[in-house]
Amino acid sequence: MIEGYPDYMMKSIKLVEKKRDKNMSIAVKPMNMKERDQVLKKYHPDYMESTKRKVKVGVDKGKVLYNGIVDLLEAKSILDPKAVDLSKIDYDVDLLIIGGGGAGTVAALFAYESGVPAEKILIVTKLRHGDANSMMAQGGIQAADRPQDSPVLHYLDIYGGGHFTNKPELARALSLDAPKIINWHEDLGVMYDRQEDGEFQELSGGGTCRNRMHSAKDYTGMELLRNIRDKARNLDIPVLEFCPVIEFLMDDKGQVAGGIAFNIETYEYYVIRAKATILATGGSGRLHLSNYPTTNHYGATGDGLIMAYHVGANLLDLDTIQIHPTGDAYPEPIVGILSTEKIRGLGAVPLNKNGDPFVFPLEPRDVESATFIRECKNGNGLVTPTGMPGVWLDSPMIDIIHGKGTIENKLAGEVRKFKRFGIDMTKHPILVYPTLHYQNGGVEINEKCETKVPGLFAAGEVTGGVHGKNRLMGNSLLDYNVFGRRAGIYAAKYIKKARIGKLTLSHIERYNKMIEKASIKTKNKAPILLPEYRGEMAISRALDIL
Repeated sequence: MIEGYPDYMMKSIKLVEKKRDKNMSIAVKPMNMKERDQVLKKYHPDYMESTKRKVKVGVDKGKVLYNGIVDLLEAKSILDPKAVDLSKIDYDVDLLIIGGGGAGTVAALFAYESGVPAEKILIVTKLRHGDANSMMAQGGIQAADRPQDSPVLHYLDIYGGGHFTNKPELARALSLDAPKIINWHEDLGVMYDRQEDGEFQELSGGGTCRNRMHSAKDYTGMELLRNIRDKARNLDIPVLEFCPVIEFLMDDKGQVAGGIAFNIETYEYYVIRAKATILATGGSGRLHLSNYPTTNHYGATGDGLIMAYHVGANLLDLDTIQIHPTGDAYPEPIVGILSTEKIRGLGAVPLNKNGDPFVFPLEPRDVESATFIRECKNGNGLVTPTGMPGVWLDSPMIDIIHGKGTIENKLAGEVRKFKRFGIDMTKHPILVYPTLHYQNGGVEINEKCETKVPGLFAAGEVTGGVHGKNRLMGNSLLDYNVFGRRAGIYAAKYIKKARIGKLTLSHIERYNKMIEKASIKTKNKAPILLPEYRGEMAISRALDIL
């Protein structure tokens, strides 16, 4: 059992404590655009040639994507079409929702509100209902709902934070729908933090021009999904657990017409026919792109990207990943786990091993991460006993700024996490280093959540275009609510006119032949469903990048 910090780290902490008063009075200024570009291009993995390559097959042939994603796109399907009897329909529904996290569950609720009977909706999920990044989110959700703020300002933050590469209509939808989402959450019973006068407490996030971060302590994702999932359960919307969909079904009209699920307990295949299908499988953090540790849940292996690509949907912005600046670097059992951006939003400052500040605490996430990497590469970080680099995040500043007890009140989950290892973040700083956090890009959608393939809708982290090349804090929880809602509404409209033809899996055979024609030699099969950690570790420490 690890207890507290080793002596050499405590010596560095003494320097942090000695300089704390000075550091609180001298703020590091935000970077200008030129400075941001320089640090990104030199230190962020998105700009390293070795992290990406061109994909050789499919609708995006020639597009540059991260290696780990290309590996799966250039693999044959995990499903042998001959192993499935399409004449036997196991589930015949109006709406199939693939993924039991936030986006999928919100989509189910709004499809129901739009007239789809609960018994004609089926949520199919790889693990349990709610085992998703949506549950793990900490810091908060953005919404411009104050007189001094506006959706226009929120839009500009989203668009600028994404390096002006977002699809404008999606960024617009995200900002405009945000206030109504907060109102809906209130109706559900979500307990957002409030000020003494009853108004929402709204904090700052990196890259934003206004304080618009709504939160429920530091377990906002859990509080949201608790209410959203309870609503779905109260409506008796059916959920099939431990049964990931591994390929889409199509019909002879070129429509997505459901999916093939695989029961990971009994090894059975299920044929699910549906008039409309919503893809909500989340991200790909467990691929450990660029060899980073990850904050993601166990099932985040990019399945939706692969299945959608197999039926001809195109992908956006997968030449970028979001590495969150404050992944835990110590102690070893929690390496890569998130320490929420809310810690910096409340006033904690990043410091190097000498106790000196080196970056404005609330730069956009990609910029903040790049500066942490730079500081460690320049020898100004600490290295843990297991070889993990890191910099300090001076958490005790929060109680000094806001009053004793603020950390325990606003960051209760973080306090408990570190206390398990004998570290008191109210008294000592925490050691952090960037960790793989979010899939910026994904399957391209429009503002109705339609993909380019008829019958296939998508929402949440699996999609691309909303955030461009970089997502700002608080916009992921908002994303799955805004576009989960839209997916449910527009899929319900689609269902009224949908007519399914003869079922087929011929697209899998065509894709496999493309792999062969491209002379790609690989033993990989995709999607992979669960990450592989047996034998040699699939992840090398971030120190390898240095």
